[in-house]
Amino acid sequence: MTSLLVTGGTGRLGRPAVNAFRAAGHQVRVLSRRAGPEHVVADLTTGEGLTAAVQGADVVVHLATSARGQDAQQTRNLLGAVAGLRHLVVMSIAGIDRIPLGYYRAKLEVERLVEESGVPYTILRATQFHDLVAQVFGAQRYLPVVVAPKMMMQPIAVEDVATRLTELVGAPPVKGRAPDIGGPERLWVPELARIWKRAKGSRRPIVPVRLGGKVFRAFAAGDAMVDGPAYGRITFAEHLG
Repeated sequence: MTSLLVTGGTGRLGRPAVNAFRAAGHQVRVLSRRAGPEHVVADLTTGEGLTAAVQGADVVVHLATSARGQDAQQTRNLLGAVAGLRHLVVMSIAGIDRIPLGYYRAKLEVERLVEESGVPYTILRATQFHDLVAQVFGAQRYLPVVVAPKMMMQPIAVEDVATRLTELVGAPPVKGRAPDIGGPERLWVPELARIWKRAKGSRRPIVPVRLGGKVFRAFAAGDAMVDGPAYGRITFAEHLG
């Protein structure tokens, strides 16, 4: 049995990951700013409580992320507390070195910090989650149409990512990046929108659009997808139920 500490364990990926780790027989604690069952209270942003939280952990799985640009600082704080750790597993995103988004640049900085830390590590990049794709369509609920960029995506289910993370925590550190993983389908976003529309019973028309700019061109070029065979098994339609 391996003792795991999971950051971001209550998030979109964290919940299924924690469940998968426990189902595999690991002892799991979740880093949180709030007390709770199997929680360890600490603050990644300030670093308060991190050294004590990490004590006793064989593996730390770093899933926490911030929409406010704090990923790099949180990672610095975590790395300062994990001296002597056996294995650090870090979640990242496919294509971040090719797509010029600010959030992706922050993720690249996280990878650089981990690579230079001297801590035995494994970095896993995955394509966009099914949940995020559905969220983008759902956010347009007040529009008379569903706008869908003319590009392909390869979304993956968080449950599939959790399965891969479980494999990695049970293996020695890669000391680099594990092979990137993506979902079982490469689909045009307008087709993903049609799948979402059927699942939600929406009557709004799908409007394919071609967007400009470096970010869209990178997505349209397939830079957010992965090479090689798909890892994920759950399709977008299956995710929507």
